[in-house]
Amino acid sequence: MNFALILFCLLLVSGAIWVADVFVFSKRRAPEDKDPWWVEYGASFFPVILIVFVLRSFIVEPFKIPSGSMIPTLLVGDFILVNKFTYGIRLPVINKKIIEVGQPQRGDVMVFRYPEDPSLDYIKRVVGIPGDKVAYQNKRLTINGQPVETRRVDDYLQTERLKYSKQFIEKPEGIEHRTLNDDDAPGFISDATQFPHRQDCLYNNAGVICTVPAGHYFMMGDNRDNSRDSRFWGLFRKKTSSARRFSSGSTLAT
Repeated sequence: MNFALILFCLLLVSGAIWVADVFVFSKRRAPEDKDPWWVEYGASFFPVILIVFVLRSFIVEPFKIPSGSMIPTLLVGDFILVNKFTYGIRLPVINKKIIEVGQPQRGDVMVFRYPEDPSLDYIKRVVGIPGDKVAYQNKRLTINGQPVETRRVDDYLQTERLKYSKQFIEKPEGIEHRTLNDDDAPGFISDATQFPHRQDCLYNNAGVICTVPAGHYFMMGDNRDNSRDSRFWGLFRKKTSSARRFSSGSTLAT
């Protein structure tokens, strides 16, 4: 369901009613006459719909976490607000960028259109930016030949699965976040798709090594053994997909 399109249609209808009432209908009614119900509701809803439309299209957008791929950072059912303008200003509904603002950086958490099915929103962390050589071997992350700083902390209980996972704190680019690994999950990727630029990725028994081409990003979930991400479906291309940055600290848990 295209909520932005529905909201835009409601805005047009309520706005037309409001304009017609202000400039036409109100001048024809006697002072003691009540507004017709459709005028009363349409005109009164217009400013509310306008505010919601502007906020959701250009400022922030609510998003509900549908899966456990970002545990322990984000839990299933969490509501978050994503920043709509960090990476650029887009026209609503048609999703066309009109102003370039910034580029994703390593460590950013992004909501984006799933490359294999643009009707779906995905949320992952940016691990590799254009030009990076990303290696995820034996469940350890290396960027451009340098292992990402990692520290082991207490195990994490995944309540949905009733299972303890090893928990680490990673610190790429000075941004700390937690990740999870399962000892019994294999390191190799057995069902990667035939995605564009797959020739830039090497799969082996230890995992995957990818060189990120221009305009693309390597995305991973923090719940490393329970996330379908760039290791499986390939590299995210920001130029052809909508991307919004998760605003740190704006999580609303259910």
